[in-house]
Amino acid sequence: MGRGWSGRGGRSQADLPPAHEAAGWFSGRLPDGWFVGTPEVTVDREEILLVGELPALEDEFADDAARSAAEAGRISRFREQTREERIEIARQAEHRYGRKVAWGASLGGTTELFTTLSVPVMTRLRQPERKVLDTLVDAGVARSRSEALAWAVRLVGEHAEDWLADLREALSTVENLRQEGPNPS
Repeated sequence: MGRGWSGRGGRSQADLPPAHEAAGWFSGRLPDGWFVGTPEVTVDREEILLVGELPALEDEFADDAARSAAEAGRISRFREQTREERIEIARQAEHRYGRKVAWGASLGGTTELFTTLSVPVMTRLRQPERKVLDTLVDAGVARSRSEALAWAVRLVGEHAEDWLADLREALSTVENLRQEGPNPS
């Protein structure tokens, strides 16, 4: 169990193919006309999430509810019409990057993600932390400790986004320096 071991059958971060150019690969691979502009590509250890902006609706709507329904309908149509091609592109990307690919689309104020992963994360919590989760469950904020933990992580992410962005940038710089450094083999 040397450095980089990640458990039974798991991959360590060092075992994963680099995905720093995934956004460029998708940009070149996606069919023209699917999205307005360049889609947002987010990569982590398990998944690549690609979310693209669909062309704007040109119709007039009586109210916001009607517009939201039309946006959801257009996203649903995109999902159905592009399914086979998205599956093929995802298969190629999964082979190339060693990660699952999830898709999403946004239009106006509506964003929908398709078949994203829900990855179990093991953690050890002491009683005070478990009590926080149990309070969220007891109050009906979450149905389970797992859901309460996901809720707490989302909340932190929303309120610390600038700090997390700076941290991700610093980690990216460290990864680039590691790749440029000497190979100790």
